Amino acid sequence: MKKFQITFKGQVYELDVEEIGSATPAPAATKTVAASTPAPTPVKSAAPKAAAPKAAPTPAGAQTVLAPMPGKIFKVNVQTGDSIKRGDVICVLEAMKMENEIMATQDGKVSEVRVKVGQLVSTGDVLVVTA
Repeated sequence: MKKFQITFKGQVYELDVEEIGSATPAPAATKTVAASTPAPTPVKSAAPKAAAPKAAPTPAGAQTVLAPMPGKIFKVNVQTGDSIKRGDVICVLEAMKMENEIMATQDGKVSEVRVKVGQLVSTGDVLVVTA
């Protein structure tokens, strides 16, 4: 038997693993601790990572353009303050080795661009906020 310690999602687990395929079982490990030897220190688990900060809330009355699928932002065609019309290509999203044009859903003015070239996005992430 071998003992292993793993950390998974901030929790520390100790595992006893038995080696198989050996004709003879491994002898049990014995540990002798001399009186002058300090006691082993317990293992401290790493603190769980803080959750990623959430995106800024969308102002009242503003519309958002969302990522329709996960992918990588290949190109951003608008900047804050630009006027857009319905059907204008706002950005290009690369997903599954294809470039997908993300278009404006309505006329308006870009009040915030929340992505940059090379950024990975998930389905439903806000790409652009319009007013």
